[in-house]
Amino acid sequence: MSGFRIGTLGDDRERSAAPDIGRKPGLFVIGAMKSGTNYLRKLLQLHPSIFMTEVREPSYFVDPGELKAIWPEMWAHGYWREERNYLQLFASAGEATVIGEASTNYAKIPLVTGVAKRLHAFNPDARQIYLLRDPIERTMSHYWHMVRYHNEYRPIETVIRRDPQYLAVSHYAMQLAPFHEHFGSDRVAVLTYEQLISDPYTTMESLYRWLGLDLAGVDVSKFREPENSTPEVFRMPAWNGIARKLWQSPPVKVVKPYLPRVLQASLRRATNHYVPRQAVDNTGITDFLRSIQRRQVDELSGVLNRGFPEWTTLNGGDAAERRRDARAAEGAGPGAAPATG
Repeated sequence: MSGFRIGTLGDDRERSAAPDIGRKPGLFVIGAMKSGTNYLRKLLQLHPSIFMTEVREPSYFVDPGELKAIWPEMWAHGYWREERNYLQLFASAGEATVIGEASTNYAKIPLVTGVAKRLHAFNPDARQIYLLRDPIERTMSHYWHMVRYHNEYRPIETVIRRDPQYLAVSHYAMQLAPFHEHFGSDRVAVLTYEQLISDPYTTMESLYRWLGLDLAGVDVSKFREPENSTPEVFRMPAWNGIARKLWQSPPVKVVKPYLPRVLQASLRRATNHYVPRQAVDNTGITDFLRSIQRRQVDELSGVLNRGFPEWTTLNGGDAAERRRDARAAEGAGPGAAPATG
């Protein structure tokens, strides 16, 4: 990995070769958001020859202006300001032969653009892993993430029909295209969350092999299912999100620690109402998504020459028929080796 070239990303960043910081990363988990990428990051770093930074989603290759718009908290960390800042994340890699990070913002066209080009300028020999999930399940999980962390207050069907980011992030063929263009399909491994959790041993063995490694030294007993961090009851912002924005504003954050806990709890209740996730009827939005995302997945299948029978929500009532067609076409399924073409 010492032969990697120092790239120039342009933008408004200062560049530094930073030879005292360490080697450049050469492995990038690029997405998709809400598809188990943090779980995959943890499985990768179980290998003694792989170092994955503990900082989640550093998003270094995102244009700073775009990063500030979609995630001002990560922008404030300033990794983008200087290459040295970013490389510091990998300073403790030691003797690892594979060094990497995971940032799902790398596959969020059109909110984020130009990542593959910047990444190729930084390291033309880099490899990417693109972890996919049933697009309907991913899209709805994306919505609940925005409710929980980004003050989304509108009903799920309204949001997904009107805000194009949800469909765009699940349009996997579109997100994958620039990485194929700049790196070639053989340097981009594509696998699914469903195959990863159904057969982590076989899936990770294939992935390690793709990275030039084997299972030696890996504690496979830790290949357990990921923890489900999605709550069953969500705090939905009340009053069109205005009250929560005020509650989360910098001036209030300064005062908040000095408020009595009882008052804090009362104010928190006043700024939210509580919605059980399972009580929301997703029938209408599922049908809407299925009508669009089946076509998008057909496009993806053409690019990768494989089907996705494991995506049962997408496949719906004719899942069995689509599964037979997929197996007849390419023989891939859960536990298959990562697709690279």
